[in-house]
Amino acid sequence: MNELDKNTIALAGEFAVLSQLALRGYDANMTLGRTKSVDILVSDPKTKKMFKLEVKTKYRESTKKSTKSKLFGETVGKWIMHTKHESINDPTLFYCFAIFCKPTMTFQFYIVPSKVVAKYVGEEHQYFRMEQRKEGKKGKDTDIRIFRIGFRNKKYPIDTPFVETYNNNWKLLGS
Repeated sequence: MNELDKNTIALAGEFAVLSQLALRGYDANMTLGRTKSVDILVSDPKTKKMFKLEVKTKYRESTKKSTKSKLFGETVGKWIMHTKHESINDPTLFYCFAIFCKPTMTFQFYIVPSKVVAKYVGEEHQYFRMEQRKEGKKGKDTDIRIFRIGFRNKKYPIDTPFVETYNNNWKLLGS
């Protein structure tokens, strides 16, 4: 298989999420064009509720189950976000963080409310900058933020969302 570009990986993640939603009885459609912060519009035919999904897909070349950071510990993965995600607290917006594992050709899905993402990326960046200053590094502040999902049995320097709470938790969408 040829090298996949970022757009192809992102589209594969969105289609994988659409298939999961269809299998759970949701009506879902990908947005077209450059709709900001929304990849998929979803309606629940049972409750008549509408919500939005932003899909962030990570492509993994190995079967490893986690990544390690000296500062933030062991996590299932990390996704690049933006400073704007610190302020998005919309009860109808959820993020689906997806990991595609190339060797097994499988996906993992983590469904997280926007308020949890906003809180984490804000605190993560503040902690990162504080640690940089402690080490005497000025470092240019950027708009890049990182979202991580950790494990319940591990220790973290900031409040970190857990795999055990968000892994395949599609029920969050119906709440």
